[in-house]
Amino acid sequence: ETCQLVTVVEVISGTLDITNKCIYFVSDPQDKDFIPWYPIDFKIQHSQLREIHPRRYNMSHTAMEMFLVDRSNHFINFTSKKSLHRIFSCILQLDAPNLIKGSLTQKPAKLVQSLGLTQKWVKREITNLDYIMQLNTISGRTYNDLNQYPIFPWILRDYSSDTLDLSKPEVFRDLSKPMGIQNPDLEEGIALKYEEFEDPVMGKFHYGTHYSNATTVMHYLVRLEPFTSLQIKLQCGMFDHPDRQFFSIPNAWRITYLGSDVKELIPEFFCLPDFLRNINGYDLGVTQSKIVVGDVILPKWASSPEDFIRQHREALESEFVSAHLNEWIDLIFGYKQTGPEAEKAMNVFNKYSYQENVDLHNIEDEKIRRKLECLINNFGQTPTRLFSEKHPTRLQQSPVRPIKTGTGVFGGKSQALRPTAIWRPEDLCTSYAEVAAAPVVFLGTPSRQTKALLTSNETLVTVTALGVANVHVWLPYSNGKQSHPFTLQPDLNPSKCPCLGGPFDKDLHISSHLFALSSNKLLLSAGHWDNSFRTYSLEKNKMVARTTHHTAVVTCMAVDRLGTEDLLITGSKDTTCVIWKFSKHDPPSRPQQTLYGHDAEVLCVDISSELDLAISGAKNGTCLVHTIRSGQLVHKLRPKKSCEIRHVAVSSTGVMVVYSVGSRSTAAAAVKSCLHLYSINGRLLEEKKLNKPLSTIVIVDKWIITGNEQGVLTFRDLYSFKQHNALDMSASIHSISPVLDYQTKLCTHLLVGLHNGKLIIVSPKDPSSVT
Repeated sequence: ETCQLVTVVEVISGTLDITNKCIYFVSDPQDKDFIPWYPIDFKIQHSQLREIHPRRYNMSHTAMEMFLVDRSNHFINFTSKKSLHRIFSCILQLDAPNLIKGSLTQKPAKLVQSLGLTQKWVKREITNLDYIMQLNTISGRTYNDLNQYPIFPWILRDYSSDTLDLSKPEVFRDLSKPMGIQNPDLEEGIALKYEEFEDPVMGKFHYGTHYSNATTVMHYLVRLEPFTSLQIKLQCGMFDHPDRQFFSIPNAWRITYLGSDVKELIPEFFCLPDFLRNINGYDLGVTQSKIVVGDVILPKWASSPEDFIRQHREALESEFVSAHLNEWIDLIFGYKQTGPEAEKAMNVFNKYSYQENVDLHNIEDEKIRRKLECLINNFGQTPTRLFSEKHPTRLQQSPVRPIKTGTGVFGGKSQALRPTAIWRPEDLCTSYAEVAAAPVVFLGTPSRQTKALLTSNETLVTVTALGVANVHVWLPYSNGKQSHPFTLQPDLNPSKCPCLGGPFDKDLHISSHLFALSSNKLLLSAGHWDNSFRTYSLEKNKMVARTTHHTAVVTCMAVDRLGTEDLLITGSKDTTCVIWKFSKHDPPSRPQQTLYGHDAEVLCVDISSELDLAISGAKNGTCLVHTIRSGQLVHKLRPKKSCEIRHVAVSSTGVMVVYSVGSRSTAAAAVKSCLHLYSINGRLLEEKKLNKPLSTIVIVDKWIITGNEQGVLTFRDLYSFKQHNALDMSASIHSISPVLDYQTKLCTHLLVGLHNGKLIIVSPKDPSSVT
């Protein structure tokens, strides 16, 4: 079918072909080189399809957006509705095992119901940010069309205080009202204008502009390409006037509050600090008040763009926003979007911004169609309505729920971890069991085993320095007469404990880096003399695969615990890293991507499919960041000279923690161990020199938890490295593993493996002591 590939930069004409194996887009010859470094044509295997959503383009229902398993997407517009329906019919007949066909066949409002998104949000199973983003996607908002860019709310009104106190309701914007009437003094005038004035073309409306359009997106993102070039093109070869530029967050709110603007925000305000910096040094001019337009001026309570994003994100997830976000959803996606309720809420815009009022494809007069197309492109488009009734409110944040009682090997009253709690020593209790006769160098649970009210036994795996794996019976939430945070039955029968293959390479230090546990209960081990890594089935209690791909010893491995894909990354003495994918219950056999760039032995790795990011640290002190999807090297980090990178970890929010120590060479022995914090784009945010070297590191929510050879378990703030507390484990710590909830991916318990063969389980005490 003849079609157009819609991108944020350009619209490319071409054809879409569907075969029994793949979907192909082939651009027209004249468009092939419009971005020389970017391949336009693409091929999609049927197994790569995840979701396909119908889309509008220029208010015509002639488009679709394909979302793939690897999180890439393509926006395709067709010449007519008939062409689109033919494509849909062909796709529904495909053997596409990963395709959620409801995304293609159901209307947006029905799709929200069938996916249960609202119920998940009400029950606090997904975050406010995730819920808003999913509503945007289902309602037709996309990053590929600036006129339909995702919409996020202004949530704060306090941009002048020295500190941001989220416990005060007065710091928040009124989410029940549109941006145009945040100032109560404006309501009477806007209501009067609506009653007395009706435009002959655009009808009656409260506001002459819209809360989201292409100009708004370029306004906010002018410091980043391709939006810089897009604004210059829009302004006939120059930047917009300095006084109209986005140069200050407090000023942007002030203009809106005074009634000069009705813009809402975009997702970047909650996740991308780089758009607030003029990193390319553009000359954006000087305002009439002599302000040089460079980096965006931040609120007083934000010390840096990263700090602003962090606090702004916390505000979005705050109790006040959680309690009132449903009111904003009613305005943007719900029953107050159109009709009498929109009039009452003073939420009526240009009639051509609503899809029910226009379909350009059915307008035969070329002049009228071009005029309306220009009007829509300049004004904006209202999202598809998803709710016809009042949106339900979110359940209030409750204290940690009491765990059902049970009988286990540990005594004492305790509760599941609440990840937002402050981890203070007086709020935590520790229990232990002797699970091995040798140091416990690795421990873990399958990342998707724990459920809210689990009633069946699960698996907890420990591996000793001798390479012996112990499989224990583990029940995080017990049922019985006594109050316990879990039940654990240690497996201490040596005859049943599998030994992980032959001898390890004699030059390797046996540590947690050499082992990984997948969500489908496969235990993997590295460090073997034959350059292989080995896969053991916990259910079959035997080795099921020996995989050799690296040309030298595999020195480290890690699985993606927070993502939706079962991915494994391995690093080796051959200086490469390889990404593998699990297939159901089968071990990884074919490499998905080989990552190059190191010129020394790789010592540590981590991976996040959600962020399309793999990070690796080497013996010569270099740290590389690659994309998973394309294997492209995007950042090379060098924290210090003459050091080794011993640990790397990436958080769900995109910050990366790197731990470096002095090289083993005599000349560099004096280099202190150090923690480094980097943004997802490679900017150094924080450094912390340490007096004692660390043996293991994990990130849990907004905390970095470390262990050392002195047996001290330390809890630090992820963004400042400020130490909040420390627990003495009385023996060297070799491994730390968080236990994650099946649905929320939040930490419920903390497992600690010690040199003396003991397993420590950390959990909070009485919920009343947790703040």
